[in-house]
Amino acid sequence: MNGQKEVVNKVINYIENNLEKEIILDNISKNIGYSKFYLNRIFTEYTGITMYKYLQNRRLTVAAEKLVKTDKPIMQIAYEAGYDTQQSFSFAFKQMYLYPPKIYRNIGIFMPKQNRISMCCSYILCHKSITEMKEIAA
Repeated sequence: MNGQKEVVNKVINYIENNLEKEIILDNISKNIGYSKFYLNRIFTEYTGITMYKYLQNRRLTVAAEKLVKTDKPIMQIAYEAGYDTQQSFSFAFKQMYLYPPKIYRNIGIFMPKQNRISMCCSYILCHKSITEMKEIAA
């Protein structure tokens, strides 16, 4: 079980170190040395989110920070976040942040939606502990 946690940490580190590069799940699996199906299964088991969704959420969070803290054009931020068009970026951004990028920038307050996952406690253990605490409290 500890070995799986180390593998999940490697996936997180790979994603974090390559956020602004093209990341394909196949590349992650080749880099880590496991199949993408196995990696996605244990990643989801330990974090409560798929690798793809984590990557997308992290990129959009970094983009939100850039929108507020820099004067970079929205299109450049969209490309850096891995989107080919401003429309697809705006759609994904609005789904996560409820505002289109331009309005979010004008509001000027950065609120991270997906911070880097820390593996100090796995999702399984945290979820199990919460369930056990609810049973004890009842």
